[in-house]
Amino acid sequence: MAKNLKVNGDTFELMISERRIKTRIKALAKDLNKRFKGQTPVFIGILNGSFIFFADLIREITIDCEVDFLKLSSYGDAKISSGNVRLLKDLNADIAGRHIIIVEDIVDSGLSMQYIRDLALKQNPASFTVVTLLYKPASVKSDIQLDYVGFTIDPEFVIGYGLDYAQRERNLRAIYRMKS
Repeated sequence: MAKNLKVNGDTFELMISERRIKTRIKALAKDLNKRFKGQTPVFIGILNGSFIFFADLIREITIDCEVDFLKLSSYGDAKISSGNVRLLKDLNADIAGRHIIIVEDIVDSGLSMQYIRDLALKQNPASFTVVTLLYKPASVKSDIQLDYVGFTIDPEFVIGYGLDYAQRERNLRAIYRMKS
């Protein structure tokens, strides 16, 4: 695993190793399996960024469950959220009266999570749970509740493990931060 890499002329350094990510995912899944034992929750991945985290997390889930996806746009090719959240793909599942678990790659401004919560709560789920791999509390601009957080990080630009830089570098096995 490279310690540093160049992308679009910027240098990135290793921040969270693949091993640390996998260990944390197992712990998150263990907590979710315990909390939702006897239930059949709907895990909802937020595309595109969460797809790797979502896949690894769902493989560690041992309870009965369903999966679905939402796709939003708030970044485009920028390094910072535009603040404008748009729905690009809605749910296929009926979530009324169901336990839903939102799986997000990163909570930055919190605006996307606020949008998702408002959208989901209109359908009256039995419960609304949020799991995020990364959380930047210093960047949050809205009142949001996160139930499970993989890693709390500083407000810096990160790539890898599903997170992109202009749609590139999602396939990196670890998370890298931009060097200043």
